[in-house]
Amino acid sequence: MDSLEKSNTPSLDSYWMPFTANRQFKASPRMLVAASGMHYTDIDGNKVLDGTAGLWCVNAGHGRKEIATAVERQLTSLDYAPSFQMGHPIAFEFAERLAAVAPGVGDQRLDRIFYTGSGSESVDTALKIAIAYQRAIGQGTRTRLIGRERGYHGVGFGGISVGGLVNNRRVFPQLNGSDHLRHTHDLTRNAFVKGVPEHGAELADDLERLVALHGAETIAACIVEPVAGSTGVLLPPKGYLERLRAICDRHGILLIFDEVITGFGRLGANFATDLFGVLPDIVTTAKGLTNGVIPMGAVFTSRNVHDALMQGPEGQIELFHGYTYSGHPVACAAGLATLDVYMSEGLLTRAAHLESQWHDAIHSLKSAPNVIDIRTIGLVAGVELSPREGAIGARAYDVFVDCFKKGVLIRVTGDIIALSPPLIAEPEHFNTIVEVLGDALQKAA
Repeated sequence: MDSLEKSNTPSLDSYWMPFTANRQFKASPRMLVAASGMHYTDIDGNKVLDGTAGLWCVNAGHGRKEIATAVERQLTSLDYAPSFQMGHPIAFEFAERLAAVAPGVGDQRLDRIFYTGSGSESVDTALKIAIAYQRAIGQGTRTRLIGRERGYHGVGFGGISVGGLVNNRRVFPQLNGSDHLRHTHDLTRNAFVKGVPEHGAELADDLERLVALHGAETIAACIVEPVAGSTGVLLPPKGYLERLRAICDRHGILLIFDEVITGFGRLGANFATDLFGVLPDIVTTAKGLTNGVIPMGAVFTSRNVHDALMQGPEGQIELFHGYTYSGHPVACAAGLATLDVYMSEGLLTRAAHLESQWHDAIHSLKSAPNVIDIRTIGLVAGVELSPREGAIGARAYDVFVDCFKKGVLIRVTGDIIALSPPLIAEPEHFNTIVEVLGDALQKAA
């Protein structure tokens, strides 16, 4: 490397990278410097097909001029304004637009919106709202929170407490009173399924077991991902979510859907709750909310939950919670422009039209070496590999690195490959992903 190249290359020492083996990465870095449409450009000028929509968030593809223009316009008019005891019009405008696409219909629509800065913040906000709601209706003993094994709900203390990924939990203390349902992954009965599997609805009855163990009067809420993404694309069995909803209703437990990944068209509908026809009390979102352009999250609640807290003197703060960047005007501008793109291009339902081709393409890898399961729904896929003896995750990591070198970005968690291309993807992109991934699987054998 000549002196000019060295001067243009930043030191890698100072940045402590998230969810990364820092020493391994810095010994052989993979650097992205630009993005447009379906592709990144790496530091060497190579095009890399984005098979993961960034981190499940760039649903409308990269470099959208409409969003960039809206952000620039907002930055030059109102760059920041506080949301504590103050307001700015664009936050209310965005909330109104979100309410119009929110899950539910009529008075049952989840059209009360609380802004956050990320998916992790959305989850912790939803958990706090659930506990505050129970107290507001005279159920102050309901403070227990139920999550699910292998669930991912961000990295706040609330999120890791209801989450079920051991590496996120083993080092850190959790909230007292959290407990977990069993996960829905069943390789014996449900391997290589396109869409939701047939078997496992009875796993929702685990909530009845926890009610019997702890007492319904102690449980505030149950939170699940309709489709668990970060743990490797675990799908809800037919009837599972309906059964979970019924049990929550029976025992006065709020049901929270974490839709940080599944929201905004990933499964071929506005939200997973629309696809599955099961309405929770609270929905958490982020990621696709702004197409990943500006950090932002939003919690959608029912009017019933919201109105329960709108009691007491009018000058009283109803919920002692919020963030410096709640309803950030620039994030709202990005969100409004993102919604416009989704609507004008039909992206919120596009996955429903493409999923058959997507599923067929990914399932063509069934006979590849070490593939023990493939799961697909909407424009999401999980390809599960058998681990190397004594080296869990090593095989999938090698596949990840090889795919990147060959121009396709995938995501791995343990020995599961997760795929979620932008919603603007075309069948030829599916073919490229499958071709490159197939070659990498052969090499990793």
